[in-house]
Amino acid sequence: MAFDTSHTPLSAPADLAGPHVAASCFEFLLIELVPLAYRLTSSQAATESGNGWNPTTTTATSNNNDKSVGKVVSKSGAGSTVGTVGVSTGVGVGGIGGSVEGMDEEETREAVFWRLDGLGYRVGLGIVERFAKDKPRFTDTLDVIKFLCKDLWTLVFKKQIDNLKTNHRGVYVLTDNSFRPLSKMSLEQGREGMMAQAQPFLYFPAGLIRGALASMGIVATVQAESIELPGATFQIRTLAAR
Repeated sequence: MAFDTSHTPLSAPADLAGPHVAASCFEFLLIELVPLAYRLTSSQAATESGNGWNPTTTTATSNNNDKSVGKVVSKSGAGSTVGTVGVSTGVGVGGIGGSVEGMDEEETREAVFWRLDGLGYRVGLGIVERFAKDKPRFTDTLDVIKFLCKDLWTLVFKKQIDNLKTNHRGVYVLTDNSFRPLSKMSLEQGREGMMAQAQPFLYFPAGLIRGALASMGIVATVQAESIELPGATFQIRTLAAR
């Protein structure tokens, strides 16, 4: 018996290599980076304490004498729930907005910020080095900011920045009225919980902006905030800003 081999071979959908899938994958990666950063912060705290870290440890209830380190702690209730990394505790999903045992909430947030900001910075450097290498070098800071708002933002987030303001003294405010990483945020925690959950998702993009600017010769600080989801605002202050 002969098999008919004249049929057209199966092939993957064309869109698998298309921009929509690439954008979706990047969006999912951004969403997962935040809980990953909290887990890594917890793991590092446990390692530095010398207690090691066991990701399979069951959930326990803490008391005032609990000296364990490296677990994500819920802010709710007098008898705080101490969960292993990956357990949904704190405000938001996956411990986002909570703290690590042995570190207060501010210390936890700062550790997560520097981890995500550093990742974003390196990505921003790499993106500009790869995609702007054939462009003429910018001589004006405003031209760099416009490039960031149009070309770079479209490359990364598939849309341009909606609004750009400047005081012409080194401060620039970029507003994205529908920032993709915040577009699927849940409202189930109420406004306060929602905003606490949203803030860490801006750390990586802020670092990305800072890295992109550094790659084009501009040293700056970047502050990001969200007043109303899914909008996001990024304030860029260059080194010589007044």
